[in-house]
Amino acid sequence: MNILVLTPDRVGSTLLQKYITVIMQNYDYGKPVINLHELTNGLEKYHSTFYNQEVLGKPHWNTWGYYQSLKEITELLSTDHYKVSRLAQYHLINRQDSLSDQLSFYRYLNDNFYIISARRENLFEHAMSWCIVAFTKRLNHFLHEDKIKFSKQLYEKGITIDQTVFENYLGKYVKYLEWVDAHFTINSVFNYEENLKDLERYVNNLDIFPAGIEPKTWNEMYGISWNDWNKCHYLMSDISGMSSIGMKKETKLLTHDSTIDKSKSTALSTTDRNFVEQHRTNYDLVGRKIEKMSLEDRTLVFGIPIKLQTLAEKYMLVKNFEECLVTYNNWSLKNKVGKQYSLEDLGHTAYEEIKNWYTK
Repeated sequence: MNILVLTPDRVGSTLLQKYITVIMQNYDYGKPVINLHELTNGLEKYHSTFYNQEVLGKPHWNTWGYYQSLKEITELLSTDHYKVSRLAQYHLINRQDSLSDQLSFYRYLNDNFYIISARRENLFEHAMSWCIVAFTKRLNHFLHEDKIKFSKQLYEKGITIDQTVFENYLGKYVKYLEWVDAHFTINSVFNYEENLKDLERYVNNLDIFPAGIEPKTWNEMYGISWNDWNKCHYLMSDISGMSSIGMKKETKLLTHDSTIDKSKSTALSTTDRNFVEQHRTNYDLVGRKIEKMSLEDRTLVFGIPIKLQTLAEKYMLVKNFEECLVTYNNWSLKNKVGKQYSLEDLGHTAYEEIKNWYTK
């Protein structure tokens, strides 16, 4: 079973493809199942001693680039094993392949992959996430020390978002939907807001498992539930202070009194520290297995990404958050795309999200 996740990025697509790759290792597909991450910025064929056959993988990350034609990529994808990958529209735009080459490539993908389109409902937060990426130059963090380092820099300075740039990212998302609808036969839509909350349920309901096999839970496979493992993954590099500060349901979003105070500790609350310690052994055990898939077996490109910022954290970081909200609502009304939001609406969304990540 080949699986392809279409993405504009900042919609959970990296987590989705990594999660799928990890759980597929627990089933007998008759062939290796290997993650290739992005298809269009470099692939290599090599002999795997682990799988004892020719397989595809990503070359070293600093050699990624657009040096292969779409025809060459298609030929590589015929290598005899299953692939879990993603395709980001902006890479196709950057590559500037001919339309005929693109159409041939899309036909091959439609004929040979189970295709998931990753999407977001909250386009305001989607564009804001992209603007933060433009500032940090990092799409994802896979190591706790990396996220802590970059988070400290963000919290110390904060960012101001250019409104033209912000609106440009909103337009890019609309172009992504048009691209998907024009060129792909979709098997499933991954809705970030709805499906990320119960990723295991979403994936276990996909038609991607061997015939007659009942999908397993993460707990059955690894001795810890997915939600508990991923919560540990987030909390171990969280320096937002939200764990100790908390968030009241009745606030508009976060009052300025609740933003990070550098004179106070940003450590986890006692409750959340106890949660991490309770699950630390099983978290580390699974983490080592995932690390082996990435560094030794080359089954996985990188590991499981760590949640970057909640909506509440974005409010802390972005100095002109409310200006961005006005820009978004004007754009949404003008283009008849997306929902209109008030600070109260976003406050409710932020509150519900916080409840998923913190024990308090």
